[in-house]
Amino acid sequence: MGRKIPDLVLVLCIFSAAVAADYVRPQPRKTLDFPWERKPSSYPQQVHISLAGDRYMRISWVTDGKSSPSYVEYGTSPGRYDSTAQGESTSYSYLFYSSGKIHHTVIGPLEGNTVYFYRCGGEGPEFQLRTPRAEFPVAFAVAGDLGQTGWTKSTLDHVDQCKYDVYLLPGDLSYADYIQHRWDTFGELVQPLASARPWMVTQGNHEDESIPLIKDGFQSYNARWKMPYEESGSSSNLYYSFEVAGIHVIMLGSYTDYDEYSEQYNWLKADLSKVDRSKTPWLIVLTHVPWYNSNYAHQGEGDGMMQTMEPLLYAAGVDIVFAGHVHAYERSKRVNSGNPDPCGAVHITIGDGGNREGLAHSYKYPQPEWSVFREASFGHGELEVVNSSHAFWSWHRNDDDEPVRSDQLWITSLKSSGCLTQKQHSLRKILMAP
Repeated sequence: MGRKIPDLVLVLCIFSAAVAADYVRPQPRKTLDFPWERKPSSYPQQVHISLAGDRYMRISWVTDGKSSPSYVEYGTSPGRYDSTAQGESTSYSYLFYSSGKIHHTVIGPLEGNTVYFYRCGGEGPEFQLRTPRAEFPVAFAVAGDLGQTGWTKSTLDHVDQCKYDVYLLPGDLSYADYIQHRWDTFGELVQPLASARPWMVTQGNHEDESIPLIKDGFQSYNARWKMPYEESGSSSNLYYSFEVAGIHVIMLGSYTDYDEYSEQYNWLKADLSKVDRSKTPWLIVLTHVPWYNSNYAHQGEGDGMMQTMEPLLYAAGVDIVFAGHVHAYERSKRVNSGNPDPCGAVHITIGDGGNREGLAHSYKYPQPEWSVFREASFGHGELEVVNSSHAFWSWHRNDDDEPVRSDQLWITSLKSSGCLTQKQHSLRKILMAP
């Protein structure tokens, strides 16, 4: 007769088996290996696009040749370019690494929901992009903490299957982590998607490559991923805003000063004061570090920024706040000051794009009252803003087919709920404060 298993151990075994049956944590994956291929010095590489103000788009690419031109030819028919735009270029050195020539060219004005064909620097293949719609409905794909692993590739494959106008990335792009050629391989990995739809990104901790000899820890990120900060009145590429149809999107910087005396905070006040909610009924914010997080990973890291900025976002009537950093998915109720509030924002942590560090699977119990759904899986989200009052959010696991929705929610805008009328006085008071 075998030895009797103690009751407590038996219970724990049964519980562990049940948990394992429910979800098996994927193992961390190494960074993908990319074959090196010699190309002509003026051949455009790492092509990606971003919004650059109303009806304008920025085309960015890299060439090995330092004398390569920075112009873009474009038009609405394949191989026929009736417009040309001249841009700018930059480069940088980081210890023993020297970047290629990094080009940024703004094209436009462009028509909404229109396919344009373009060529960079008169060399290489023809690319095509579709501009976002100028009116509702508008769709966003969302996933942070991408990296360049097998899970990243799976996420990108899923995103490629969904119909979206703009991709939103709340920080941690390449996971280069000081190894500069990984910025290049990341650019090549995302080019098929990023050259066809605008990618709007903000910085994460893995973009900060500070060392004693390098004054600007974000020089690689800033040089390669130029966002419309100047167009939105910001003095830093680490925070900016843009609009798509009736949606105002604010990208905040978790790794630059954010206290009440900072340039970012003052810019945010000025930016919010310009938002006309009768024309842009939706207000969305992205930041890297989540303010509402019931995972043990990075617990409390967003508290300082939340304490400073949440009153301002609450008074302005922000509808949704997306964050990354935690390698898992979590969605909240409308919340403010740590408590459910029908006039607060829905907070969504979606740092589940791929990375190389694995998933953050340890959650705090009991689950907070404000937390609705949480799971440690790789995936992406889709936000379809249907009209001025309603948007549909869905989250999709990589382990499932893209059409499968693992979490979903209809969101009613605060503009249509009556909350903004109640907040007008408090917002004016905050915006007028010195």
